[in-house]
Amino acid sequence: MRALLAATAGLLSLLLVGAPAAADDPTGASIAHVEVRKAGLEVLVSVPAGAEVRLDQVTATVDGRDAAAEAVRAASSTAVRRTAVLAIDTSRSMAGARFEAARAAAAAFLAAVPPDVEVGIVTFADEVSQALPPTVDRAEAAAVLDQLTLSRQTRLYDGVQAAVAMAGGEGQRSVLVLSDGADTTGVDVADTVAAVSEAEVLLDVVALEQTPESLARLEELAAAGAGTVVEADQDALVAAFDAEAAVLARQLLVSVDVPDDVTGTEATLQITLPAGGEPLVVQAFTTVQRHKPQAPAVAPPVVADDTGWVPPRWLMYAGVGVFGAGLLALAVLLVPGRRAELSMADRVARYADTTTTEQPGHRVDAEQALSQATDAAAQVLNRNKGLDVRITRRLEAAGSELKSSEWLLVHTGVVVVAGLLGLLLGGGSLLLGIVFLALGAIGPWAWLGLRRSKRRKAFNAALPDTLQLMSGSLSAGLSLAQSVDTVVREGADPVSGEFKRVLVETRLGVSLEEALDGVAERFDSKDFEWVVMAIRIQRQVGGNLGELLDTVAATMREREYVRRQVSALAAEGKLSAIVLSALPPGFLLYLVVSNGDYVAPLFSDPRGWVMLGGATLWLGVGVFWMSRVVKVEV
Repeated sequence: MRALLAATAGLLSLLLVGAPAAADDPTGASIAHVEVRKAGLEVLVSVPAGAEVRLDQVTATVDGRDAAAEAVRAASSTAVRRTAVLAIDTSRSMAGARFEAARAAAAAFLAAVPPDVEVGIVTFADEVSQALPPTVDRAEAAAVLDQLTLSRQTRLYDGVQAAVAMAGGEGQRSVLVLSDGADTTGVDVADTVAAVSEAEVLLDVVALEQTPESLARLEELAAAGAGTVVEADQDALVAAFDAEAAVLARQLLVSVDVPDDVTGTEATLQITLPAGGEPLVVQAFTTVQRHKPQAPAVAPPVVADDTGWVPPRWLMYAGVGVFGAGLLALAVLLVPGRRAELSMADRVARYADTTTTEQPGHRVDAEQALSQATDAAAQVLNRNKGLDVRITRRLEAAGSELKSSEWLLVHTGVVVVAGLLGLLLGGGSLLLGIVFLALGAIGPWAWLGLRRSKRRKAFNAALPDTLQLMSGSLSAGLSLAQSVDTVVREGADPVSGEFKRVLVETRLGVSLEEALDGVAERFDSKDFEWVVMAIRIQRQVGGNLGELLDTVAATMREREYVRRQVSALAAEGKLSAIVLSALPPGFLLYLVVSNGDYVAPLFSDPRGWVMLGGATLWLGVGVFWMSRVVKVEV
């Protein structure tokens, strides 16, 4: 444990003090940072623990020439900005003791760090958050640490880039990364390595229980930032962070005047620190002054402000959806429509309007565009009569007022929207897009089937009362056609609507029996087929139709009673079958939306495709078997 603490303290001593420009003194002192000013140099020097430096006796030389030097405690001056950014892993793998140890270590660092050091905090999990811009407000930093929460995924590389950007480009800058897992987003580590190297920021990594492969990636990052990777456990974090705060507190700021006879821009800087016994001598080959060309001053580059609003990731997917909807609308508007023949008077009136009225621009009539699209769908159905007949029958059975061409247009729109929605939810996954496309193709037909089934049940349930009403009308002396009209006026939907259609068809020349047969065919009702058969037989051989209808109504009531009783007894089994059938695909859809990376191999790996195919096959067998078990014919 002592060896680990010593190694970690050595790592963190490099973290916030910056990369030295030359070799350090064997005693432990080092030049951490050098800034060139008009009056000379501002140098940050790190001194070892226990060294009592006499500040009034500090001396310096530049290329062997004596230079005036003045030393103070770095914590007592703001001449050089010192910035430290903590990049903390907040993924769920840090849950428990690890996260509490990381939080406690960061809190200990905040409590002991010198007051002039600006501390920033970046967290990374499923999203990268700039939790705290660099500040000297320790209370605000502590509040941010207390509010940290864990979430899924680990955006390690994005988090490192955000921490490097937060460190800025001024003064002594350093980044400390604390993580226990590899990046899970698929981002190339080379981009992050290039960003760290270009920023010239010291970067060190504390790795908690990493795999060899993950350590190799972290070592690439640390090498780009002239730092190192330290493998530690959760027990060593607090001590390491506390040791780093002590290193910062011991830093000295030495102001050095460059002698006038030093003409080069780079030179060897040496600083001697008297410290009781043997003096501490540190040196570095560094830039000591800038060229002063006789040219107009160049304005400093404009640095983009990245503190503004950053659009969320979902906004990009929403933009793709809007773009797809726009393409669909454009396709509808481009469908050519049929032009109606205009009379001579209409042509003259239109010509007069165009010559006397200023036309501000071309206007698109929404109703005309919809009419053109509907006409195009009708042309498609005219070339496929079988499809037209199927759609028409489905719409009539479901009681929809849409035409077959209108339904085809709506169905096409649903398929396109479902496909786009699948691509958005799946983050561009083609397989999920195809699944949603299939759902969009099947869903409208299933909706028509449900409406048809519901309407059929309502028709069969109301049929006994309808026959009773017809029997009473016949007993009162009305004809069969008048009895049908009585049902239209006093019956309930859907019976009244269908009987109204029967009357319309009879007025157009269709026989009453054929019109009633059409009702039985549309509803696929065996009970009403018996009624039509009884009416046809009575028409041929005679008899009391009212009593016959009473008998058929009584029989239907008994069958309906048995049917409802069986349905009540089988309800539990049907509900269980529905739950068991919908649970696997529903849970898969939930995982795709909430944690897509977890199930991504199922859609991207051939073995996942085989598993999905096998699961679908066995689920289909189970659904078919359960549907046969719970289905009872009455």
